[in-house]
Amino acid sequence: MQRYFSRKLIIYALTFFLAVTIDWMIPRFMPGDPIRNMLTRVSVSSNPSAIQMMYDYYTHLFGLDLPLWQQYLNFWNSLLHGDIGISTYLFPTPVTDVLWRAVPYDIFLLVPAILLSWYAGNKFGAFAARSKWLDNTISPLGYILTATPYMWLGILLAWFFGIVWGIFPIAGAYSFNMQPHLSWAFIGSIFHHWFLPFASLFLVGFGGWAIGMRNMIIYELEADYSHYLEALGAPRKLIRQYAFRNGILPQITGLALQLGVIVAGALVTEVVFSYPGIGYLLLAAIQNQDYFLIQGCFLFIIIGVLLSNFIIDIVYVLVDPRTRRGMTGESA
Repeated sequence: MQRYFSRKLIIYALTFFLAVTIDWMIPRFMPGDPIRNMLTRVSVSSNPSAIQMMYDYYTHLFGLDLPLWQQYLNFWNSLLHGDIGISTYLFPTPVTDVLWRAVPYDIFLLVPAILLSWYAGNKFGAFAARSKWLDNTISPLGYILTATPYMWLGILLAWFFGIVWGIFPIAGAYSFNMQPHLSWAFIGSIFHHWFLPFASLFLVGFGGWAIGMRNMIIYELEADYSHYLEALGAPRKLIRQYAFRNGILPQITGLALQLGVIVAGALVTEVVFSYPGIGYLLLAAIQNQDYFLIQGCFLFIIIGVLLSNFIIDIVYVLVDPRTRRGMTGESA
């Protein structure tokens, strides 16, 4: 087992290196100039020579006047020291500070949406697989929800509950006339603004998990081992338990991958509701050619995905005996 995880760690380290290298390269192939873009927002001078001096100063400050190979080495040196640069879009704020402001909103929005939709979807999908009435109800609903784009559903919810009924706000993470502070009024405002983005993510996720589990249970109940247990006279409940345990494994993998991209935010949903998560932040960084903020956002995504995959490797060893046998070289 130790050899297995050692090999996995080497694979993850190489994957991290390649992914971060691509993360560094992508912004530099984008059209536009982050320094000129920054100066159009912060410069108050109309003198061309003064603007050029400022341009040369900031280009040198951000190290963008160096050869690409040297910029690349400097990037890794800074990264290994915990520094991922300063945002040109939100200059002079460090990228880490910008990201840490957005991460709590993503966690607060996406963790409940993913976990609750996963739990409810798997439960209803398992029930639907063995109940004709429930299958006729859940399956069409699940197919409709899972085929619904997040953006379209978010817009529909915002229009119906925010504009027509006026029950929920449609923009921001809290009321615009409030400053973040610890009070019941502020917490209430947070939840009030949170509900519609959460509902759009939950509903689409619920449909996908329900359909996936329903199909997996039906497949497992038709497998040879299920017919064999049934021929031996095993209780139907026991057969369903085995089917559920086997069917839940791909769902656990899907859950881990979704949790891994929590730090990426829900870009479309956050844009629709102007919710200040990393997805919304990444869009602003791309629009403003902010190399360093783009790199920071994708770095969080890379780390989250790799960690989730490593955790799922450990979970599989714990819940699936076949994985343990494969690691030790035993026959099935």
